[in-house]
Order: sequence, then C-alpha cells, then structure tokens
Amino acid sequence: MIPCQRDRFSIPDDVAYFNCAYTSPLLKTAEAAGNSAIVQKTNPWALSTDFFFRYLNENRALFASLVDAAAGDIAVIPSVSYGIALAARNLPVGAGQTIVVLQDQFPSNIYSWLRTAKTNGAEIIPVPRPSDGNWTPAVLDAITSRTAVAALPHCHWTDGTIVDLRQVGEKCRACDAALVVDGTQSIGAMPFPVPEIQPDFLITTAHKWLLGPYSYGFCYVAPRWQQGRPLEENWMNREDSEDFARLVQYRDNYQEGAKRFDAGEASNFILSPIAGAALKQILSWGVDAIAATLRSRTDDIAARAEALGLEVAPAINRAPHMLGLRHPQGFPDDLPAKLAQANVFASARGDSIRIAPHVYNTDADVVRLFGVLEENLDR
Repeated sequence: MIPCQRDRFSIPDDVAYFNCAYTSPLLKTAEAAGNSAIVQKTNPWALSTDFFFRYLNENRALFASLVDAAAGDIAVIPSVSYGIALAARNLPVGAGQTIVVLQDQFPSNIYSWLRTAKTNGAEIIPVPRPSDGNWTPAVLDAITSRTAVAALPHCHWTDGTIVDLRQVGEKCRACDAALVVDGTQSIGAMPFPVPEIQPDFLITTAHKWLLGPYSYGFCYVAPRWQQGRPLEENWMNREDSEDFARLVQYRDNYQEGAKRFDAGEASNFILSPIAGAALKQILSWGVDAIAATLRSRTDDIAARAEALGLEVAPAINRAPHMLGLRHPQGFPDDLPAKLAQANVFASARGDSIRIAPHVYNTDADVVRLFGVLEENLDR
C-alpha cells in the first residue's frame, strides 16, 4: 500500500478530484520537467542532434518496463486513435469475418474498425453489457473461428467493469484471431504483463493513468507484426536516421522493430520529458502497489455507496482503480454540476457517476463526495 501522495501534486486542499479517468493532474516533477523543456527550447543552439532520440528512446524503454515488454516493441504515438488505425491497417480482416468489441466502447477503438469492416465486408460484433458487470463469458462466446480481431479495453471506460484479457488472449490464439487492447483506462493502474496476455497490439495514451501529457502515447506491437506498414512515412522511422548528414540518402529500410511505427516528430521536445518523469514515478511506486492502494479506496467508496442504496458492480467484476455508481431511479440531471460546485470532480458516463481516484485522494475527499451525494439523493 502506498501512503497518500497528495504532496507530489499541486491539488488545492479544498478540491476532491475523482476524475483521473478524464485526465490526470501532473506530478510536480513532471510539471518541473515540462517547464525546463520549454526553457530549453528557447535556446535551440544548445540542442545537439542526439536530443531528437534521447527522450524518445528513454520513454520507449520506461513504458516497455511497465508492461514487461522489450523496448524495441514500443512505438511512440500521439493518440489512441492513431494506434488503433495502425493496428487496423496491418491486421488481416477478410470478407465474412468478425471484429468483436464491447457495447458502448470508446469511439477511438471503434471508428477504424467500422471502416475496416465496411471496406473488407466484415461484421462488427458488439458484446452486450452484462447485468452483473462480468463481460468475460460473453466476450469469449463472441470470439469464434470467424473472428479476425477482438478489439477490447481492459476495463470499460464508463464504470471500470473488467474483461479478463488472459482468458480472451487464449481464446483469440485458439481461434487464430488478433487481440488489440485499448489500455487507456488501465495501463498504469492495473498490471498488464504482455507475456501473459500476448496482445497483438496494446495502445494507450499518457494523460490519464500514466499521469502524463495530452497528445502523447505508446503502442506495443507484437514481433510478428513488426514488418508491417506505418501510418506515415517520416524521416525518423527510416534506417540510420540518427545520422543527419546522410538524411537525403533515401532508404527503403525502416528502423528496427516497432520504431518504424513512430509518429512524425515523436521526439516531442516538450511532452517527452513530462511523460518520462511521470513514468519514472509510476515505476518507483509499482503498478501492483498502485492497484492495491486504489482497490482499498474504491472498495470503501463502493461500500458507502451501497449503504446509500446505490448500485455498484461486484468487486470481482470491476477494476481496482475506478467504478461506476448507479441509482435505481437515475441520478438528478444536475448532480455533476452540484458536485463541481462543492469542488468534487467526477464524470457522468452513461447512467453512472464514474469515480476514478488516485494516490492523491484523501479520506476527507471521500467524506466530501458522499456529503454531496447524500444531500442530493434526499431530494
């Protein structure tokens, strides 16, 4: 268990922020790294050519360590939609095959598959939301010999209900289907051992549970797909691009491994140091410890919510770091505004109020949250 880390963030004492699934606050170390990067860019004459690759490759290795992969398997990308489009370009999908998704899945992991299905004559199979929050049996049933791709999150973005990706990975391999994981709402807060789950692609953004910047993310590409076609042709993803004096000696060959899939300007002088500082802190805490700490917090919130007559998915079916609260008759429409007026920040997602704490939350934050809920549910 990790003791409260609020002093590592610039969060006012009177703010109860339960919205990490929306976007995280920055660590003070990440804030300082970003400020230093801005100052550094004001003096470009001090930037050597290796600066284009130093942070890029360091972050690649840090993220690889987080998911137990090799640094060469990681591409640096600007968004989840970019990574999903990359997977859709490189995975074979034929006429009559299926692409399995969850009902009400986040759009960034839907639109590329809709296009792929339309272009190739495939069919999208949305798995209906289960009443008990247990997605896994229905997902396993949906994956068949016709399935080309299972494009799934580790947990549902609206309420944290989980998919057992180890079982799903086994079923995909048995059916010769690819597994594409959108880790936006899980990587950094839930363990994700690549060797056990064996995804074909794992894609995530940095600005939520990786405590990093917006417009920065990572894509794990399994070795068998690393000879594929990038989304774009840029100078950095070509072989020997580190040698600036020979850049116009154009090459057919790409960088080794997943580096060929790096987005243009992936070096990102400002965002890279911010992302790196956050990854170092997460690795220092350890994802297992983060998950255990947040599980304790969300279990307490769930118990308090159920005592108020609210509905919460069983602990076995929800992620450790986020949960959806539902009211049998529905919440008042103005509840999110009432929460915000009291400096309590959470998100309304579907018919639930999504609660997404982190290691900066305190017991006083929880008291403030339930003070607002109790007041508004009595109306």
